[in-house]
Amino acid sequence: MKSLAKVLFEIVVFITVLSLVACAAPTGVSQAPAGKTVKTYKTLVVGFAQIGAESGWRDGETQSIKETAAKLGVDLKFSDAQQKQENQIKALRAFIAQKVDVIGIPPVVTTGFETVLQEAKDAGIPVIFIDRKADVPEDLYATFIGSDFVLEGKNAAIELGKQVDEKANIVELEGTVGAGPAIDRKKGFDDEIAANHKDIKVLESQSGDFNLAKGKEVMQSFLKKYPGQIQAVYAHNDEMALGAIQAIEEAGLKPGVDIKIVSIDGEKAIFEAMVAGKANVTVECNPLLGPQFFEAALKLANGETVDKWIKSNEGIFRQDTAAAELPKRVY
Repeated sequence: MKSLAKVLFEIVVFITVLSLVACAAPTGVSQAPAGKTVKTYKTLVVGFAQIGAESGWRDGETQSIKETAAKLGVDLKFSDAQQKQENQIKALRAFIAQKVDVIGIPPVVTTGFETVLQEAKDAGIPVIFIDRKADVPEDLYATFIGSDFVLEGKNAAIELGKQVDEKANIVELEGTVGAGPAIDRKKGFDDEIAANHKDIKVLESQSGDFNLAKGKEVMQSFLKKYPGQIQAVYAHNDEMALGAIQAIEEAGLKPGVDIKIVSIDGEKAIFEAMVAGKANVTVECNPLLGPQFFEAALKLANGETVDKWIKSNEGIFRQDTAAAELPKRVY
């Protein structure tokens, strides 16, 4: 039978061990996987495969990524794919070869990424989808940071309905064929129109490839094909809306008046158009995701888990508030 002194000694030792374990893992401190040094922003290496520079919105995202990396001291490996999927895939493989800690990518289209993402997984490199997702199994990426594109499309439909008093013939300028935002923004818009706006008819929907020049070209063809029949335009992004505005003006009509303009993104240029009375509503899609991206990247590099979907904060802006909001826009 143990003596009282020995029992008390064992209790003291047990309590001391528990205290040491607790001190070794304080709440809120990153714990690296066994055998790995805890990463800080200044030792973090991140590869980012940007789509390109098809819009002011995209430029705003690029600026946010680069400026945040510089501010935090992150070693950023940046690649511009110039709107080509093959360039993004090459960039991903280069990042894998360089053994970066985390990879970020807004996929130019939703398909064709499974093989290279499997390669990243096999190399133990977490992948973050930012502003767009690819159609791949969930175990091939760590998280998606960005917007609810379906909801954006739905909100655009609701706003357009208000602009035309729930009755109009409209045309739709879609984004890049196969791109996640284009697919989801069309779905959200079309489903809302079909369910709740029976007197709004979509005359035609065509891709403007998310850029101003193509948006203008498609709008010109719509105006020729449906003379005097179009009351509103729904554009999947502001750049195409700006192109549509040019086409409408060149046709001798007043954008924002004769033909209402509802778009998505929230670029500074569309606010200027609203102030001028040439556009009506923009549904915001925030590109300034740098801080959220690098916060998630650091956690993943240290073996922490993050939410599968990290949503960005966004709003809806109309012509009557555009002048007050314009000075705040940074992209």
